[in-house]
Amino acid sequence: QVQLVESGGGSVQAGGSLRLSCAASGYTYRRNCMGWFRQVPGKEREGVAVISTGGHTYYTDSVKGRFTISQDNAKNTVYLQMNSLKPEDTAMYYCAADGPCGSIYSAEWYTYWGQGTQVTVSS
Repeated sequence: QVQLVESGGGSVQAGGSLRLSCAASGYTYRRNCMGWFRQVPGKEREGVAVISTGGHTYYTDSVKGRFTISQDNAKNTVYLQMNSLKPEDTAMYYCAADGPCGSIYSAEWYTYWGQGTQVTVSS
């Protein structure tokens, strides 16, 4: 059974930083892409950043230059470093696995999901 566990969320002031972690287990090998999504009540889940097995990365326009997705393949862990946080970044952040590679795609294409970690950015 594939399990994804997020951590690192919290409450910060605008301009602050957080690093989210996603620990994956249950894989026999790495497949497809992993990514970070976020969602606020009443809106669709939005792709934030995606990373391929080889380390290629893709970002939604609103976070380019501020967020960085990375991975430690030996630890089977994916990270999202979030800098210069803005109130509009406030959301529940989800780790996802087994999605398509090459771009940011909608959440429906991903197979596995974590339970989410809340990020709240105050003014």
